[in-house]
Amino acid sequence: MGGVNPAGRTSGHQAFRRTVLDALPDDDQAQTLLGLAAMMRLADAQDDGTWHDAQGHPLDAATLVERTRQRVLDHTLIRRIEDPRFNAEGLPANRRATLALDAPLTFRVRRRQLPDDLPPTWQVRELDRRHLEVTVPAGEMDVMLPETRPAQVRAAGQLPSGFEPSHFYRSVHHPRGLSMAIFAASDCLGDSGLTWDELRDRLDPDQVAVYAGNSIGQLDDEGWGGLLKSFVSGKRATSKQMPLGYGQMPADFLNAYVLGSVGGTGAALGACASFLYNLRLGVDDIRAGRRRVVMVGTSDAPITPEIVEGFRAMGALADDDSLRALDALELLTDADYQRACRPFARNCGFTMGESSQFLMLMDDSLALEVGAELLGSVPEVFVNADGWKRSISAPGIGNYITLGKAASLVRDMLGKHALRHRTFLHAHGTSTPKNRVTESHVFDLVARAHGIEDWPVTAIKAFVGHSQGGAAGDQLASALGSFAHGLLPGIPTLDAVADDVHTDRLRFFRDPYAFEADAAFINAKGFGGNNATGVVLSPGVTERLLTARHGAAAMADWRARREATRETAAAYYHDADRGHFAPRYRFGEGVLEGPELDVGDDAIQIPGYAKPVSLAVDNPFGRLDDGEEDS
Repeated sequence: MGGVNPAGRTSGHQAFRRTVLDALPDDDQAQTLLGLAAMMRLADAQDDGTWHDAQGHPLDAATLVERTRQRVLDHTLIRRIEDPRFNAEGLPANRRATLALDAPLTFRVRRRQLPDDLPPTWQVRELDRRHLEVTVPAGEMDVMLPETRPAQVRAAGQLPSGFEPSHFYRSVHHPRGLSMAIFAASDCLGDSGLTWDELRDRLDPDQVAVYAGNSIGQLDDEGWGGLLKSFVSGKRATSKQMPLGYGQMPADFLNAYVLGSVGGTGAALGACASFLYNLRLGVDDIRAGRRRVVMVGTSDAPITPEIVEGFRAMGALADDDSLRALDALELLTDADYQRACRPFARNCGFTMGESSQFLMLMDDSLALEVGAELLGSVPEVFVNADGWKRSISAPGIGNYITLGKAASLVRDMLGKHALRHRTFLHAHGTSTPKNRVTESHVFDLVARAHGIEDWPVTAIKAFVGHSQGGAAGDQLASALGSFAHGLLPGIPTLDAVADDVHTDRLRFFRDPYAFEADAAFINAKGFGGNNATGVVLSPGVTERLLTARHGAAAMADWRARREATRETAAAYYHDADRGHFAPRYRFGEGVLEGPELDVGDDAIQIPGYAKPVSLAVDNPFGRLDDGEEDS
């Protein structure tokens, strides 16, 4: 797994550890804080193993942790939006106006700034090669007056302050979401402890796939955001904005610049369930035998004035007025913004977040063969729509089906006792009044059906906000952290469970909760009726299943091979915890256009790939004999 979100780096469970920080041993706390300080450029590790602070002064690690601790805590997770436009500077905008001119208006302007098509009543006189004088007659004139508008939403889950993924590779006008995808996929490869080129050389190139995207494309200025407002903003559209804005572009970037994959590719877009949709594609491919390795992920960077305003206009976001009313406050402080997202409590809307998360999926035989580290396993992802609806954004009935199927699968695989006592729910938990009622009702009915009396519920959005299509990726990465550390993150903003939440069979908690789990349910209730529930099994359960399938001897061999994998991953963590990142980005390397291929009737040999692409295909449709045989 790999990625980055407001809690930090995904690999090595750094981001997870940030969400359970106070429950960790002192050494783990210090390691987490120092790693985040390095990531945020508050600390700099030297080649000789010593540390310097941001001003270049040498300090020991313990002193650095002590001095940077509060800044790390204040500038990770949900907090006041740090883009100055959302605060004192104000959001740039224009206001339409009609000017009533009592007398002719004369002004000078650069020649290149004057529109080509002018009203016929305007008079233009040339002053020199570069400047013109324009006279507008008296009367009415429609204009756009520039202004700044105070932001009505000022809280979001942002990447740790000082961390900019585009600074670690040769990024040229990449939208933020795509820079995050490059970092996240590279982080996933580092976490795996495997060398990608060696892994790829074991396989037919068509046995690899990438399924990655997001829910709304790249809508910042480097993508479709800049393209769509280019005319009205007076800025020129660039040749990069159109292609880089597409929602499947994270997959395209991985194929072209990170993995060099010629295998399966695509992206399934399903609002807040997009990560699980892509995960389902990968699981289905591996179960069907079409692929052996699949990279699955999402990358969303939606904290832009326009996207935030769109969700605010829907009444979906926790804006400043609603937060003040909720707590009867006159002014909001930084501490109030940090508490903006309150799943299953009295709440007023969700909080936007940004995140990129990737998983490497592998069939079990290959995982054992290469000595892969097993963080868990995903047997299935269930997806169902809501049926008839009044409002396209209102919740419906599909989530009852997805969670019901997921619970039944775990019961059949692990037994009733494991389902009732050793599973937990990673709620969608958006922090809207409707979600707290409807999602808790789904949980309650499924719990009743299976005799579950005390089902633990966690909601990671309380820490990192709602990253749109990547939300379930944040949840799944957190679930893997829970398996590794035996802790479930609490819901720290849950002062009290709201009166309308169904609580009879659910366990809600504020502080980290010690819990040894066999499985987690990753739940998503997306706009438009995009419901999905993924089942993720713990490493312990996964190993038991693999032992039953492959035998104890094969598992012993796998554990021996895994030692080298762990050593390589540990070396990656050592560098990453010191803020030393080198994302895998191979622009223009090994480019092929077709004439270089050796094309046969049963295989295609591609230069640079160890094995050919097999052209053998499955034909379940039957065969017609046309009576002719070619010699």
